Amino acid sequence: EDGRAIWRKPELLADPSRGGSANDASAQRFITRLARELGIAAAHAQAGYEDGWYYLWKEGVLPENVDVLDSKLKSKLERERLRRVFEQGLDKVVGYTLPLGWDPVKERWVSNAWKFRRGHMFLLPGDSPMGLRLPLDSLLWEPEGERQPLTPRDPFAARDAIPEEFGEVHARYLTYVEPAPERFGIHEQAAADEHTEQQGFFVRTAICAEPRDGVLHLFLPPLTHLSHWLALIAAIEATASDLGQEIVLEGYQAPEDERLRRFSVTPDPGVIEVNVQPESSWEGLVRLSGELYEEARLARLGTEKFMLDGRHTGTGGGNHVTLGGKSPADSPVLRRPQLLGSLVRYWQNHPSLSYLFSGLFIGSTSQAPRVDEARDESLYELEIALQQLPQGDALSPWLVDRVMRNLLVDITGNTHRAEFCIDKLYSPDSSSGRRGLVEFRGFEMPPHERMSLVQMLLLRSLIVHFWEHPYVQKPVRWGTELHDRFMLPHYVERDLVDVGSDLKRWGYAFDKRWFDPFIEFRFPRYGTINIDDIELELRFAIEPWNVLGEEVTAQGTARFVDSSVERLQVKVRGLTDSRHLVTCNGRRLPLRNTGVRGDFVAGVRFKAWQLPSGLHPNITPQAPLVFDIVDTWNGHSLGGCTYHVEHPGGRNPETFPVNAYEAESRRLARFWQHGHTPGPVDPPAEEPNADCPFTLDMRRGTK
Repeated sequence: EDGRAIWRKPELLADPSRGGSANDASAQRFITRLARELGIAAAHAQAGYEDGWYYLWKEGVLPENVDVLDSKLKSKLERERLRRVFEQGLDKVVGYTLPLGWDPVKERWVSNAWKFRRGHMFLLPGDSPMGLRLPLDSLLWEPEGERQPLTPRDPFAARDAIPEEFGEVHARYLTYVEPAPERFGIHEQAAADEHTEQQGFFVRTAICAEPRDGVLHLFLPPLTHLSHWLALIAAIEATASDLGQEIVLEGYQAPEDERLRRFSVTPDPGVIEVNVQPESSWEGLVRLSGELYEEARLARLGTEKFMLDGRHTGTGGGNHVTLGGKSPADSPVLRRPQLLGSLVRYWQNHPSLSYLFSGLFIGSTSQAPRVDEARDESLYELEIALQQLPQGDALSPWLVDRVMRNLLVDITGNTHRAEFCIDKLYSPDSSSGRRGLVEFRGFEMPPHERMSLVQMLLLRSLIVHFWEHPYVQKPVRWGTELHDRFMLPHYVERDLVDVGSDLKRWGYAFDKRWFDPFIEFRFPRYGTINIDDIELELRFAIEPWNVLGEEVTAQGTARFVDSSVERLQVKVRGLTDSRHLVTCNGRRLPLRNTGVRGDFVAGVRFKAWQLPSGLHPNITPQAPLVFDIVDTWNGHSLGGCTYHVEHPGGRNPETFPVNAYEAESRRLARFWQHGHTPGPVDPPAEEPNADCPFTLDMRRGTK
C-alpha cells in the first residue's frame, strides 16, 4: 500500500506462452542456489518423477490392439495425459522440490530431508503443477498436534513489521553458512537429520522448480505471514538475477494482509473474473473502473453479450461489491452492526434494488436470493434478529455475525450464495474468515463503466447516511408481489423513484435519470404501436425460473433450470377503461392503473419453448402472442400487434449476433405492428388470480 515494489526486475518474469530453453538441469541449478540464499542445506532438494508403476498399469489395462500413444480412452484429457507421459519417458525428472518452512522460534527458514518408502519421490498421477501433486501422505507420520504449524495470522493480531525495502530480511540469507557437524565422520544427510530434530517439527511444505514447455515455474509454498512471503520473493528474485534465469511464479498466494494491495484475474466458465484492490476514495474508484473497462476493451473482452434472439444481456458474471475497512478492526459493519441491519431492511423494503441490477437468473435458487424469498418464516425471525443488533458502536465484533449468520443464507443454508454475503465477516470457523467484509452479490456486470459507478455511488450514499442515521423501518410482507408486481419494469421504476426521493431528502443530489440506462438495459422495449389516441408498448419483464428435481444424465446427477417460460409487460396510454380493454390471444389482461389517467399496465406470462426438461410438459408453446385493443362499445378490435419468440419466417440463427446492430435487427424482426383479430369480438371475461393479480398467466386454464 505504500507503493514499494515487491518485484524490482520485471524482465526476470517469463511469459509462459512463449516457451524457452529451461530444462531439469535449470530447475536443479535454481533450487540449489535458492537454498543457499535462504541459508538451508541444498542437499534436502529432491527430484520428482512420474509414478511409472501407475502408468504401466494404465498401459496394461488398455485393449491389446491399441497403441499407448493413441489410447482411444473416452476422456480427451486422460488420452493427452497418457500420451504426454509416455512420450517424455517414465524416468524423466519432472522437477525439483525443496522442503521449506519458517521456524517461529528461531525466526529463520528451516528444511529437512523427505524420505519415502520407495526411495525416490513419485508424484501423484495427473497433469497439474508439481506443487499440487506432492505425495504428502507418504511423508513421516506425526500426531496432528505435533505437525508443522500453518495457522493463518489472526487479522486482529498485531502486524509483523516489514523492513525498509525488505533489505534487512533479505540480508540474512545473502551469505550461506554450511551447518558444521557436531562429530567428525558424520555425512551430510545425517547432519540434516540432526538439524531437523532441533527445529521441533517436520517440514511438510516445499517450494518446487518445474520446467514446463521450456519455461521454469516456481511453485510457492503456503506461508502465514506477509514478512515471510516478502523475504522468500526477495530471495527468489536475487537467485533469478544471479543466474539470469527467467521464471514464472505460481502456487499459493501471499498471506492475507491489509498492507498488500491485490489484483487477481481468474478464468471462470464463460467469463474472466477480475478482483480489484479496494479503494477508499471516490476519485480512486472512478480511475480504477475506467482503467478496468479500457484494459478489457484493449484485450478484446466485452462486458456485454447478445442472445440468439437478439436480446441484450450482461456477461453472466457478477459485479459484486465488497464493503469493509482498511483492517478487520476498522470494518464499519463490525464497528456499527446497525449499518448491516439498515442495509438489509432497506433492500427488503425496496425490491427494485434486488431485481434491477441482477442477471437473468433470479429467485430463491439463484446465486443471490433475497432474504424473504422461498422461506416464509425467515422474515419473522429476521425481524427478531434485527432487534438484537446493538445501537451505536459495538464492543463485541463477533455479535453481528452470530446474529445474522443463520438468516442471510440461501435455501440450502449456504452463506456465500446470499444477497448479503457475510461468510468473511467474522466467521467462527477460522481466522481467515474474520475479515470484516460484507459482499453485495446481487449485482451483474453492467455494460458501461458509468453504469457501474452509479451502482457504487448509490451504495456509498446509503452507507454514509445509515452510518449516522440507522434505517429502522419494519420489513414488508410482500408475499407473491415479489414475483408478480416487481417483475414488471413499471413498478421497478416506480420503486427506484422512491429510492431517489429518499436520497434527495437525506441531502444527496441523486438524479433518478441516472437509472434510465439500467431500465433500458434490463427491460428492453420490443415495440410500440399507436392506434388513434391509444399507444401500446411491449417490454421485456423478469421471469424467475424454477430449478427442477434431480435427473440422471450421462455426466451424472443434475438439476436443470426451467427457462421455458417468459414474461412481458404491456403498457397502454390514452385508454378509456370503461370502453377499452386489451387481450392477448383472446384472453383479457388484468390492466392496472398507473396513477396517471388513461395509463394502464399488466404482465403476460407464457410458455415460450418446449424444453426436454421443464414443468408442465403437456402445455405446448403459446407463442406468437397477438395483442388486441378491443372497443367494447362497438364489439370489435381497433388494432393490435404480434410478438414472436423466434423469427416469424423460420430463419432462426444458429450463431450469436456479432454486434448491437445485428441484435437489434433480430429483435425488430420478432415484433409486428399488425396481426390483430379481425371481425366482431366478444369482450372476454376477467380471470382474477389472487396469487398474481398484476399478471395474466397464459398457462392457467390450458389443457
